[in-house]
Amino acid sequence: MGSFTYDGAEIELDDRTLTHLQIVIVQKLRRCESFAMSWAVSPESGSGRASIWLHPSIPLHFRFNGSRVPAINPAWLEELAASADSSRGLIVTPENPHVTGAPRVQPAPQRRERQLEPA
Repeated sequence: MGSFTYDGAEIELDDRTLTHLQIVIVQKLRRCESFAMSWAVSPESGSGRASIWLHPSIPLHFRFNGSRVPAINPAWLEELAASADSSRGLIVTPENPHVTGAPRVQPAPQRRERQLEPA
């Protein structure tokens, strides 16, 4: 379980989710864009939902439990980034394990060979 600290608030998330959020958050803050971020609060922490306003001038600290960077799921990253760009802000959603964002390879069309008629 990793965490990120922002303006005194510490939010705990698993390393995989935190890695994807870090990419999206850093992209937004590098462009000097402020935005809201919301997530579900675990039952152990009282349930409900929490939200913060992220601003480029406030320090942000990411701390990962593991030493390896997890594989990035481009589809999930795209979903989180689109959320961050919306008027609702970045909403932390779980990864869809059935969507990897891997490029889909279309099978090559089968060529029909013309049969030549005897002359």
